[in-house]
Amino acid sequence: MIAGGIGAVALVPVALGAIGFTSAGIAASSVAASMMSSAAVANAGGVAAGGLVAVLQSAGAAGISATTSAVVAGVGGAVGAAVGRIFR
Repeated sequence: MIAGGIGAVALVPVALGAIGFTSAGIAASSVAASMMSSAAVANAGGVAAGGLVAVLQSAGAAGISATTSAVVAGVGGAVGAAVGRIFR
């Protein structure tokens, strides 16, 4: 359970970077760029503050907050515990 929580927190920045939400901004030709384009089309040319793309970019640029880390750790721990029960 603890390993699942730690792993989930450690992998969030890696996953965000892998899909294009980087500290330097949204990477060209990435999943993140596609999401941003779709969000801009849906919002008449802009990306809504507080929307999914904005939140993910913020996390990719600055990292995740302590509260978010705790939530991700809790979910990761629960998933780890569930998987552990299945594969006993």
